[in-house]
Amino acid sequence: MKKIKLRLHYRKRLRGIPIRNNIPNMITSGNLLCGMLSLILTVRGHYLPAAWMIPCAVFFDFMDGKVARAMGVSSDFGVEFDSLGDVVSFGVAPAVLVYSTSLQALPGVVGALIAAFFALCGALRLARFNIVHRPGPFQGLPIPAGGLFLVSIVLAGLIGKVPAWLMGILTAVDGFLMISSVPYGNLKAIKKGFMNKAKLYGLAAFAAVVFIAARQRGLLILISIYLVSGIVRFDWGTWLSLPEPQQEERNGSA
Repeated sequence: MKKIKLRLHYRKRLRGIPIRNNIPNMITSGNLLCGMLSLILTVRGHYLPAAWMIPCAVFFDFMDGKVARAMGVSSDFGVEFDSLGDVVSFGVAPAVLVYSTSLQALPGVVGALIAAFFALCGALRLARFNIVHRPGPFQGLPIPAGGLFLVSIVLAGLIGKVPAWLMGILTAVDGFLMISSVPYGNLKAIKKGFMNKAKLYGLAAFAAVVFIAARQRGLLILISIYLVSGIVRFDWGTWLSLPEPQQEERNGSA
């Protein structure tokens, strides 16, 4: 009798769970899954497939927020869960990958410390983003871009071609940019209906040409442009926005 009551109780609880509200969290799980697969593939020495898992994680990271906003089911739980997935996929996984492919050649524990520094900067960047919400550009390099920069070097086929000391510098600078106050373009800041479609299509065409011409090095070129754009204070969000119509001040006369 008690078992029957417990079963009925659990069934009622399951029926009360709003599946619709958890759809974005399911997509976020794809982000975390890609990060874990990347780590496992790295440990097993499959570096190129491990690197490809990070762009896949970016897709899930982009879609979970988009779906949540479209369905109107954003939640504090979703925000925190998304951050946990980002730490793994764009902080820990790229750090372990770059350590395994390059930084471990540095003397002593230098390579391990640089990899740990990058992962730590990513976690700090996410913690700051969840607490401090400012309109306009991102403050510091977003962690997906930071993680993509590191794995794009692997995807470009530059394993063994970039000296370990240079890779260490690039990794440290990448991590520092995430915790810096350098502004980076935020496309989410563009108001609905104020996107300059001509510039957007031109930018998409430019990206396509880069991928066709540079092939496996295309992602590295594009993400490097984004990294430099923040340093030179170029705001992609402002550049892609249409000017808002200014309301004329009325002096009371007809």
